[in-house]
Amino acid sequence: MTATSPRPSRATETALKILALDLHWTWNHEADLLWESINPDLWEKTRNPWITLTRTPKSDLATALSDPDTKALIKASMARRKYELERRTWFTQKHTESSLSEVAYFSMEFMLSEALPIYSGGLGNVAADQLKAASDLGVPVVAVGLLYAQGYFRQEITPEGTQKALYPFNDPAHLPIQPVLTPEGEWFRLSVQTATGEIWLRAWKAVIGRATLYLLDTNDPANPPAIRCITTQLYGGDAELRLRQEMVLGIGGWRLLHVLGHRPEICHLNEGHAAFAALERARCIAEDLNIPFSQAQIIARAGTLFTTHTAVPAGFDLFPPKLIESHLTFYSEERLGLPIQEFLALGRLNPENTDEFFNMAYLAMKSSCAVNGVSQLHGEVSRSLFAPLFPRWPQREVPVSFVTNGVHTPTWDSVAADDLWTRIAGKGRWQGTLEGLGEAVRHLDDESLWQMRCASRHGLLQALSEELPSRQCTVGEDGLWCLPTPALRPDALTIGFARRFATYKRPDLILHDEERLVRLLKDENRPVQIILAGKAHPKDMEGQAMITRWVNFCQRQDIVGKVVFLADYDMALAQKMVQGVDLWLNTPRRPWEASGTSGMKVLVNGGLNLSERDGWWAEAYTPEVGWALGDGLEHGGDPAFDHTDAQELYRLLEEHVLPEFFERDEQGIPRAWTAKIRESMARLTPHFSANRTVREYTETFYLPLSERYRERHQINNASATDAFDRSKMLQAGWSSLRIGEVVISGKDNGKSPHAFIHPGTIDPKLLDVQLYAEPIEEKVRIVPLHRTEDLQDGWIAYETDADLEGEISDYTLRIIPAMDGLCVPLEAPFILWQR
Repeated sequence: MTATSPRPSRATETALKILALDLHWTWNHEADLLWESINPDLWEKTRNPWITLTRTPKSDLATALSDPDTKALIKASMARRKYELERRTWFTQKHTESSLSEVAYFSMEFMLSEALPIYSGGLGNVAADQLKAASDLGVPVVAVGLLYAQGYFRQEITPEGTQKALYPFNDPAHLPIQPVLTPEGEWFRLSVQTATGEIWLRAWKAVIGRATLYLLDTNDPANPPAIRCITTQLYGGDAELRLRQEMVLGIGGWRLLHVLGHRPEICHLNEGHAAFAALERARCIAEDLNIPFSQAQIIARAGTLFTTHTAVPAGFDLFPPKLIESHLTFYSEERLGLPIQEFLALGRLNPENTDEFFNMAYLAMKSSCAVNGVSQLHGEVSRSLFAPLFPRWPQREVPVSFVTNGVHTPTWDSVAADDLWTRIAGKGRWQGTLEGLGEAVRHLDDESLWQMRCASRHGLLQALSEELPSRQCTVGEDGLWCLPTPALRPDALTIGFARRFATYKRPDLILHDEERLVRLLKDENRPVQIILAGKAHPKDMEGQAMITRWVNFCQRQDIVGKVVFLADYDMALAQKMVQGVDLWLNTPRRPWEASGTSGMKVLVNGGLNLSERDGWWAEAYTPEVGWALGDGLEHGGDPAFDHTDAQELYRLLEEHVLPEFFERDEQGIPRAWTAKIRESMARLTPHFSANRTVREYTETFYLPLSERYRERHQINNASATDAFDRSKMLQAGWSSLRIGEVVISGKDNGKSPHAFIHPGTIDPKLLDVQLYAEPIEEKVRIVPLHRTEDLQDGWIAYETDADLEGEISDYTLRIIPAMDGLCVPLEAPFILWQR
């Protein structure tokens, strides 16, 4: 008779469940030994605590937990988690007097871990990395997304080199999430009334350190089939499915927060997909304060931030008017009290054009008090895209600023890189202001940097050798077929490219002259290997053709084994690649890469970038940190410029990249290469981190917007009413405003610049009278005039004593709404120029 291990105590089971369900393990690996002790084989294959815990047989789990060492690891892990949750954070230390209690962050996707596959790529990467950084910094964030039954598609490569899309199901029981429960312990279900009846939304909760992510799905048995399928696939289906998903995310998501008792001051819309949340938020405010919806909109808007990631008009979500009418008339008229045509006007450039499609980005813009792009260049591009909403405003004053994206460095660093950073800067280095990190790196010797790089590259090659058979082989009608097994070398310059395969990203640019590339690859004295991965949208045939071209190239006998296309690009593979490659290649057409984050992920690992001057690289590049393609100008899809860029790419590789990598001293160290590594790590890693990004969002947007929101939200506070009345008065009276005589002269004649204004039906206090001139060397030239005298028939005299920089003839008088109390020009896009 065999002895059985005693069942683990309830406290032990609870502790293990808490640890496994907190996705803090995706970047904090201090509990790794614990999971390895429970099930070494499963842990090695998955690196997923929740799977390790739930798929280990109970008898094996009981045996493991009877080991005193394992018990000690559980105790230590819980103690560490308690410390992490209770320690003083950057936010609590620096903003102790802040009234900001919570930020609600809405996104269509979140790339937290391969254990929770509800992402496609860049947008989800940004959302998840910022959520993790918010946890590190203590910024109070609650996030909302969707739980997709199938997520984004999985990729298989056929013997013909074509992409095959697969859609496996995500079993919620195997995901590190838990259903939201009622106080009675029952599953929480959110009831939503529609024109066709009641539907039900289910809610799930993921824990990310201090942050919480709620996920909604429609797969409730009580729903009809068409409703249950809404949250089946990410970015699948047609316009109707997309609209329904965005209704669930925005309307259902905000309603979920409201019902659960959340009252965030800030609503952060990560892309226009979530714009309906701003409307539902206003509806909830109207209901809570018993005020009209139009007034509640003014309150809600004060605390809403819209981040746009789109670089071309085609990237905006557009819906036919009839589709909006059929799906949202009930919501608009019965819930918001808005006639459907007024609802449609919120998403249109011209409200009178009944044929114009409904633009979700326009809705987000018209619902926000602040808007930002995701890089400096993208801010400029976005001002051009949204300029039609602000006619006659100078493009540089279109209200779109920028916060350049960053990546969550602890998520993407290799073991070797983590050890190096820990040695020079300590364990908590990514949890504060990052001051001194750059200088700490600059004190590193070449030997340490090169040893770290070699260890990280070797780790990538080792990982690929273990998983290539399963990743690269498929079984079809003709039996087993595998892509050629690469003969990857630990001493070769390893180039990485892993992106979504889309034409504007030009993933085949380096294939422009295949024979020139082959000559590079066949040089035995300077070995080069290329590792590629990426998916093309199932409907993007051009992108899929590029994949086929690469797969066929990989099979050329004269370079076989030196180029490998890795099937089914996912987060786990991305982590391995950015940790191990020496050079990250990125070749988009400028300015279509809004930011890009893939190249940022190699920074912490000492990888270097060779990229087009687009997105983040346009502001990051200097010759000391990497290499750049292009002339910094826009050329559209000109094939001639593609040829020029390709030739420059080959030249950079031949004349700069390879020589610097292979020119070694007597110690075998490439000194010029390590100098670039050092400067890239020191200068770029801290700045292009999600730590900096989240701190910038907090101080530039969250804190000031929360103050404005609180002012407008306070019951019996005149702020919201005043803003509402101001907006209405400006709207009604702007056409009655007139500019009379304007005299702009130098002070040498003894007269100051002055003008005569008739405010019409508008209170003059609501107006700012200014002299405007185009900036000189980026320095804005706006000179305010002050009211000096009231004249007959309502005319008012204005003048200024300020000096006018530059030529007097540069200046023109203009009138805009006064900034006090309104977000101008977002809430009041009016402007009148001197004729």
